Amino acid sequence: MDIKLIEDLAALERCASFVKAAEARHVTHPAFGRRIRALEDWAGVPLVASTRAPVRLTPEGQALLTQSAPLLAGLRQLRTQWGARDRADGQGTGLLRVGTGRTLARTLVADWLGRLRGTIRGARVQLRTQAMEEICATFERGEVDLLICYEHPALSYGLTGQRFRHITLATDRLLPVARVDASGRARHDLFDATWIGYAPSLTLGRLLEDHLEATRSGQQSPPTIVCDSADAVLELAIKGLGMAWLPHSLTASAVRAGLLKVLGGRGDQIHFEVRLYRHRARQSDLIEAAWEHSNR
Repeated sequence: MDIKLIEDLAALERCASFVKAAEARHVTHPAFGRRIRALEDWAGVPLVASTRAPVRLTPEGQALLTQSAPLLAGLRQLRTQWGARDRADGQGTGLLRVGTGRTLARTLVADWLGRLRGTIRGARVQLRTQAMEEICATFERGEVDLLICYEHPALSYGLTGQRFRHITLATDRLLPVARVDASGRARHDLFDATWIGYAPSLTLGRLLEDHLEATRSGQQSPPTIVCDSADAVLELAIKGLGMAWLPHSLTASAVRAGLLKVLGGRGDQIHFEVRLYRHRARQSDLIEAAWEHSNR
C-alpha cells in the first residue's frame, strides 16, 4: 500500500469534502476518488461512510487513521534523522533535493543550478521532475527540499505563506511563434487554424487556455496537434507543422537562429513568474546557503 493513500484519507477527514481534499493534495477530483477507492480495496472494507459533503469516515476509516498515525510519524522522524546524518560533515557533503517541472528543468532551473555551482560545491543535487501539481504535493510532503514552479493568476497550488516562503527567480512568457520560410516570412499567422496545443494536464496548457478564453472568448479553433511535452511542441513548430505558444526561455535560440518568428505584439504574450519555494522552518546549512544565494 502507498503511504500517500493514508495521507489522502487524512486530508479527506480534515476537509470533509472530496473536492477540497483533492485541491489540498494537488490532484484532480476524479484521481483523488480513485486513490481513496484503491485504499478501500487494500483495506477490504468501506472507509468512507458518506461521499457527500460533509464527508464522514466509517469506524474502520477512523481506526486506520488512528493506527497509522504513529507509523507515519516514525517514518518522518527516520527521514529527518537520515537527512541530518547525511549533512553531518557540513554542507559540502550534503544532498540538495530540488523538485520542478520537466520544461523548467531544461531551461531556467539549469541556469539556476549553474549560478549555484560555487555555493553548493561538493554537494550532491537530486533533481526530481513531475507534472507541476504532483511535484507541489511532493514538496508539501517534504520529499524535496526546494520547489521551482510557475506562478500566474490562472494557477493555484495552495502554497500558503504560513508554511512556505518564496522568491521570484525569473520571469518568462509564452510567445506565439511560427516557422520561417525561405523568404523570411512566418509560415503561419497568429490566428491560423493550424496550431499546436498542450495537453490539459500541462501547466503551460492551463496558462494558454486562460489566455485564449480571455482574449478570444472561446472562438479559437481546436489545435490540430496536442502534445504533453513543451520540447515536442518546439520541435513540431520548427518543422513547420503549425504555430505554437512556447516559453521564451525555450525558444530564444531558435528565434535568434532565424528558425522561428515571434508573432503578434506584447498583448499576445502570456507573462508569468518562476518561483523558488522553501519550507518556512530553519533548514540544513546547504539549503539555507542555496536559498540565500538565490535571494541576492
